[in-house]
Amino acid sequence: MRSKAERGSAEEGSEPLVTQEIAAEAAVWIARLHGPHRSHLMERECRAWQARSAAHRLAFERGTDLWMEAAGVDRAAVARAAADRQPEPAAREGRRFKPWPLAAALTTAVLAGVLVLGPWWGGDRYDTGVGEQRLVMLQDGTRMSMNTSTRVRVELGSSRRTVEVLGGEALFEVAKDASRPFVVRAAGSEVTATGTAFVVRYTPAIEGRPDALDITLVEGRVVVRGATEGSPSTEFVAAMEMVPGQRLRVAGRSRGQAGALPKPQMDRPQVDQVLAWKRGEAIFDDVSLLEAVAEMNRYAAMPIRVASSDAVGSLRVSGVFKTGDNVGFARAVAELHGLAVRERADGVELLSK
Repeated sequence: MRSKAERGSAEEGSEPLVTQEIAAEAAVWIARLHGPHRSHLMERECRAWQARSAAHRLAFERGTDLWMEAAGVDRAAVARAAADRQPEPAAREGRRFKPWPLAAALTTAVLAGVLVLGPWWGGDRYDTGVGEQRLVMLQDGTRMSMNTSTRVRVELGSSRRTVEVLGGEALFEVAKDASRPFVVRAAGSEVTATGTAFVVRYTPAIEGRPDALDITLVEGRVVVRGATEGSPSTEFVAAMEMVPGQRLRVAGRSRGQAGALPKPQMDRPQVDQVLAWKRGEAIFDDVSLLEAVAEMNRYAAMPIRVASSDAVGSLRVSGVFKTGDNVGFARAVAELHGLAVRERADGVELLSK
C-alpha cells in the first residue's frame, strides 16, 4: 500500500503532500533532463515517475519553475517530459505555493545537481560515517541507499555503470537501461544487473576475522560472477544467477590464514530483516551475543565489549533493537540473561555478575 506522501492527499481539492524525498527525486529528474545524456527513454521514465502520484507531478512542476527562476532555463527544454502533466491555467493561477517548499526545493535542486553531476566530473566517491545513512540519486536515476560506515566509488560510463563497494552496506535500486549494465564490485566479485534491487554488504578483513561478502536480491534479476585472484572469493569462479529472496554469502580468509576457502553459500533470509537498518533497527533471531554485539557496534561510536568468557559470548539473543542505542541494548540483554552492565567513558561492558 502506498503512503499518503506517494498518493497525495485523499481529500478532493486539497494540495498533495510533497515530501523531501519526492522533491529530491524531482530535482534529479530535472537535472538529468538538462544534462548531456537526455534521451526519449529518459523522458518516458520521467513521465512514468510523475504518473505515480499527484505529489510527484506537483514536485516536478515546482522544481521546473525553480530551475527556470534560478538558472534561466527555458521550460521548453522539459516540455516533452511534462507533457499532459500540467494543470489547467486557472488551477495554476489559483494555487498558492507555500514558502517552505520553494526554499526546500531550491536547496534540493542545488544539492541534487551536485549528487547527479558529481560522478561525471571526478566527484565519484561517497562515504557515510558511523551511524550515518545517506540516500544518493545517481545521474542515471539509480537510488543508492548507504548504511553506516560505507565507502563506494561510482563511474557512470557510456556503455557500463560501475560501483565499487570498498566497505559497508548499500541497497541499489537500479534504473533500467539495457544498453548500460549496472555492475557492483566488492571483494573481487561482480554483481551485474540492468534494472533491479539488491543489497551488497562487504566487511573487509581485520585481525582475527576474514573478509565477508553478502549479496541479497530483493527483486528482479542479477548475475554474480566469480572473483579475481587474490580476493576473498578466489575459488568462486562460475557465474551464478540469483532469484528474488536469495542471499549469496562469500567468506574469505583471515589475515595470514592458509588452506582452502569456504565455498559460497546460498540461503533465503527474511528480506525485511536484511533491510531493517533502513528503519533504524537491528533484528536478531537466535544469534550469539558476540554476533549481536558486532552488529550493534557498527552503528555506535561507543562500543559494547563482552567479558572474555565463552559462557557470556555464546548466550543467544533474539529481538528488535534500535541501532545506535548500545546502552539500551546492553541493559536489555543484561536483564534477559542476568548479566551486569558497566558503563564507561569509552564504551559499555557486559559481564557475568
